[in-house]
Amino acid sequence: QVPQQRESQAPNILNSFAIMAAPGGWYEQWKKVAWQDGFLAALDQSGGSTGKALRLYGIAESEYTGETEMMDKMHEMRSRIIKNPKFNGARILGAILFEATMDREIGGMPSAKYLWEQKNVVPFLKIDKGLAEEKDGVQLMKDIPMLDELLDRGVAAGIFGTKERSVIKSANEAGIKAVAKQQFEIGRRVIAKGLVPILEPEVDIKAADKDACEQLLLDALMEGLRELGPEEKVMFKLTLPTKPNLYLPLMGHPNTVRVVALSGGYGRDEACKILEQNTGMIASFSRAFTAGMHAQQSEEEFTKTLDESTEAIYQASRTPGQKQEQMAKALHQDGFLAALDQSGGSTGKALRLYGIAESEYT
Repeated sequence: QVPQQRESQAPNILNSFAIMAAPGGWYEQWKKVAWQDGFLAALDQSGGSTGKALRLYGIAESEYTGETEMMDKMHEMRSRIIKNPKFNGARILGAILFEATMDREIGGMPSAKYLWEQKNVVPFLKIDKGLAEEKDGVQLMKDIPMLDELLDRGVAAGIFGTKERSVIKSANEAGIKAVAKQQFEIGRRVIAKGLVPILEPEVDIKAADKDACEQLLLDALMEGLRELGPEEKVMFKLTLPTKPNLYLPLMGHPNTVRVVALSGGYGRDEACKILEQNTGMIASFSRAFTAGMHAQQSEEEFTKTLDESTEAIYQASRTPGQKQEQMAKALHQDGFLAALDQSGGSTGKALRLYGIAESEYT
């Protein structure tokens, strides 16, 4: 019943009343993703990154032949991680899956269903098909053929949201605006299916003008948010910024569900250290999450490594206290203070300027 319910309410599924009315754990998933402490595990390696991920896991290219066998080995790795008792919803909010993972089973159940029903982890789906050639200092997403059909399959499988990645390599304003425009266009198609999109315009950590890239990106994303309707909610997956707390304005926008950080090539320790400097951001790490996990490890060794990685990233992602969040906002966010403290002699004058004469009160 859940897919039909979502379809009938899209794009209004994100209205608060619709969320609470939807069956099948949708509201529980929403609450978890939006408000609970934790992080997203990015298990969506595909294409060129799959072989590298397998090598880091200890599986050589000689152990498989062709795309299908490679993805079989990748699924074995992902299944081992997900089925481990330390991988659960106490510290992990959600997991981003590759399409082939969604289409397969874990523990005798469809992968997304297993994640939510057995692990209390919210399933997301990577939907992009890779990057186009670089132009204007950026790489847009390639066209996504049959996107509507893929989203429908995701809804039917119990997917909560999606993720799509593009890359920024230099501070070219036209290129960065094109990235943001494409991200929001795809995001709105996702929303129309009753899903929550994670927009991922990654800034290359090796960009010589990384700081300038991030400022231009923030401006473009804020412009995109202003064009959304009140019920069109999005998430962002962004490179850890050079300037701490740069993305606070995104977090404060009513259309933003959450802002998560990609590790982008930083090691786990460095990524966590930078993340801790960014109030309100949580992790969505891939290699930094799986680093140290190895095919040849015993289950005891593997569990210990997974637990240590999960705990480190969880602690770096912990929601700050209200005082810390307010301090970060006051110190780092652009804006102003509204002085609404008229009293005494200034009160009457303020009321007159507002159009209320002294004769209207005693």
